[in-house]
Amino acid sequence: MRTRIRDARPAEAEALSALVLRSKAHWGYDDAFLAACREELTIRAADMTDRRIVVAEDEASGAALGVASLEGAAPEGTLGLLFVEPHAIGRGIGRVLYAHVLDAARELGFKRLTVDSDPHAVGFYRALGARPAPGGSSELPRLHVELAPRAGWVRAWTGGRRTVQLGNVAEFQAQFGPASPSSRSARLNEAGLRASTHYSCLAALGTPYPAAVVLPGTVPAGWTELLCRQLAWESIELYDGLGTGAGGLTAEVLARPALARQLRALGLPFVPWGHTPATGELSGAPLPPGALRYESKRAANTLFHQLAPGHPGIVVPRQWPVPTRLAAARLIVARARVGAGSVVKTEHGVGGSGTHVVTSVRALPPVLRALPRGPLLVEEYIGAEYADAAGPHPAPYTPPRDLTYDGLVDAAGGVHDVGTARMDVAGTAYQGATVGPGAVPDEAASVALRFGHAVGLRLAASGYRGWYDVDFVTAPAGRRGAVPGVPGPRRPTGQGLAPTEINLRLTGPSVAFMVKARLDETRGGAHLVRSLDRVPLGARLPDAELMAWLTELTARCASTGAVLVPSIPTAAFDPAPYLGVLLAARAPGRLDAAEALVRTAAEDLGGLFAPAR
Repeated sequence: MRTRIRDARPAEAEALSALVLRSKAHWGYDDAFLAACREELTIRAADMTDRRIVVAEDEASGAALGVASLEGAAPEGTLGLLFVEPHAIGRGIGRVLYAHVLDAARELGFKRLTVDSDPHAVGFYRALGARPAPGGSSELPRLHVELAPRAGWVRAWTGGRRTVQLGNVAEFQAQFGPASPSSRSARLNEAGLRASTHYSCLAALGTPYPAAVVLPGTVPAGWTELLCRQLAWESIELYDGLGTGAGGLTAEVLARPALARQLRALGLPFVPWGHTPATGELSGAPLPPGALRYESKRAANTLFHQLAPGHPGIVVPRQWPVPTRLAAARLIVARARVGAGSVVKTEHGVGGSGTHVVTSVRALPPVLRALPRGPLLVEEYIGAEYADAAGPHPAPYTPPRDLTYDGLVDAAGGVHDVGTARMDVAGTAYQGATVGPGAVPDEAASVALRFGHAVGLRLAASGYRGWYDVDFVTAPAGRRGAVPGVPGPRRPTGQGLAPTEINLRLTGPSVAFMVKARLDETRGGAHLVRSLDRVPLGARLPDAELMAWLTELTARCASTGAVLVPSIPTAAFDPAPYLGVLLAARAPGRLDAAEALVRTAAEDLGGLFAPAR
């Protein structure tokens, strides 16, 4: 069911009053009680403006599905009405209306709303962050909704508006070389492109509240409706199955003039996964030449060295550009012989692609076979072999091995800190991230925030505008000095963070920040959000079966106090099927329990299709 919210019209007063009474009657009240409530629940023509009444409307039929009102004057007001047609209850209409009222209240400067709730609706409001308040009764419980101000970075990112999202993952990366730099066959390149198409689905979550989403692949019917229900969005326009073509997704949009006109006519900001010349043409906001220079891992490392002296706690790995695989092998062997690990990288690559860790000569041949001829980068490995013999980090400084800072540069060149996230990295491959209270210890977060902000100022000076992140690994205590036979200054000892790369685009952790911002606003509280980009499925699921299973799984998560948001739904019928999800909860234990539930349910799918014995 596709829903949009609009202002109520004076001519609808009688029809909306009838809707309110039908909704009230849904809870089993008798005729005498409803007759006593009729006057209080009657909506009059003059109320539409005075009470700021809005209607949830079925986009297909135009039928009114629900009604809500924001009453009073800032800073404290009332959620006077929130009623849903009985046949639409349980489809997320109430949540969308509630979120709309909260958004409007924030814009008007309200700090708190009071809700005099029907007893049957108390659970609904409590789940969305409302708390009991004095002055109510058992027949009419009273609750308060505290309206935390919208995060400054959200307004800077979207201008307080809905957006048009472009899932141009492969197009962005193609600016810097093949989508799969280690590929030596058309088959592997095709697999890399297919993986990028799946990953592009994350673009639907590239802002807290999109209006339209453009994707290269075809997504399952019902996916966007499930997103709308979980995140209290009104309907979004979906344009999928466009492919990528030789020029990428945005070129496919530009090749369809009617579609390009339709998207521009929305009058909303375009938010691509990453900037390209084509996205600049579509949006009318191109970046200047050189604005993406720090997407290069070589340029980023140079910038890190320039900034590090002013940032205690930052330890920058040394890096050596080499022209060929043979030159890389010689340097890595020389380092390995004296006990120094190395990381060999391609200059550009996403999610760990083109990056390999070599800690022994024995591991070198398969790594070199997987890399292109060159040029390459060899970087010192900040790893366990540098750990102090005294053992693990002393409390309270216990940073994760991999973490990231996310920020953005607004149109005027202002830098806005978004936050830090704990990343889940298997080997060198990114798997997901956790954001929210306690995800990154305070000391590590403070170091990352200061350094990430300084990086943003340099990006802004280079002409870059948009989302960016800086990835770090923990530099353990007791790092050794210079490695014999390898040129370079003596290395400092002590704990710190080692910056490894800059990403000038949206990323997996950025999506977790977007979902957190939306849930914090619409459900209250401070959520922990965990992205899981690749949950293996025990069986291949066609689209219809996948959506039915996901609907059931979201309900199971909700019963534990967690929220499930399906992020990558297009790989469930791949030869090695998987699913991407985000999970949210207000407590770490519930988040961990939700992840265990999802992984177990995904694995158990295999049992549904096992042959009977």
